[in-house]
Amino acid sequence: MSGLFIITIVIVIGALVFDFINGFHDTANAIATSVSTKALKPRHAIILAAVMNLLGALTFTGVAKTITSDIIDPYHMHNGHIVIIAALISAIVWNLITWYFGIPSSSSHAIIGSVAGAAIAAAGFSALKYAGFLKILEGLIVSPFLAFIIGYIMYSIFKVSFKNLNLTKTNRTFRYIQIATAALQSYSHGTNDSQKSMGIITMALIANGYLTTTSIPFWVQLACAISMGIGTSVGGWKIIKTVGGKIMKIRPVNGVAADLTGAFVIFGATFVHLPVSTTHVISSGILGVGSSHRLKGVKWGTAQRMLVTWVITLPISALLASVFYFIFSLFIK
Repeated sequence: MSGLFIITIVIVIGALVFDFINGFHDTANAIATSVSTKALKPRHAIILAAVMNLLGALTFTGVAKTITSDIIDPYHMHNGHIVIIAALISAIVWNLITWYFGIPSSSSHAIIGSVAGAAIAAAGFSALKYAGFLKILEGLIVSPFLAFIIGYIMYSIFKVSFKNLNLTKTNRTFRYIQIATAALQSYSHGTNDSQKSMGIITMALIANGYLTTTSIPFWVQLACAISMGIGTSVGGWKIIKTVGGKIMKIRPVNGVAADLTGAFVIFGATFVHLPVSTTHVISSGILGVGSSHRLKGVKWGTAQRMLVTWVITLPISALLASVFYFIFSLFIK
């Protein structure tokens, strides 16, 4: 058994671990509002999210191909196996740190920043494919602002449409509707978020000579989808607590508006093959809905803490990855 094969196996395992952590770090966002409003019991919400994420992950591969080929060139990557290992470890470490403190930071920012940081450490800034990398950054930056605007508009329409209805009956009805919207948002999450690990594994297979195209093997899709689903069933409650209650007090009608907003933006990004942060999108959608509902009802302190984490995630993960690259390059050839 060659050393390169063993390293490839380690990378695959590392990517699945990242997806597992992503499951209890990010997937919780997709069901946070439905749990917060008691539309779904936690156990039922977890099962729903896991199943819908699995289906979503098996439906599309466009985002995975973007991750594989648009940040760096997998066919001409200097020390590609070390770059990918360093990137995975960096993203995992940062995800665990933010999960521990209950901060809904972006796994997308973490893995993209880590890949870029490790590649730069390996071959300098010329290693980046700037056209693709900047396109990805634009998507990461624009999507939360878009979610905020759509969430604000969505709930404004809801307020006008249902203003003459009995509040108690309306919330009871929307609690049932929210089961469907939570499923939709979980499905959309699977179409985008789980594909990042698929892209990393495919990148490693190409760099190490086990694959010649950017087409995502089915076993990679299935393994990543299952890993994320298992991660969803294990953790996520700290993030659910933050997203589901510490941004604003969420009622079923708010939750439906936020879920539809998140699903709409994430589906749009998946359609154009762009990775986005589901954390950013869902949290920003809730902020938009909350601002439309009652500006003073939004807990802006929590929003500010989240914003700071969003801003620092990419540069910190890039720096961590470069450090890990230099450490690993001393021991791995």
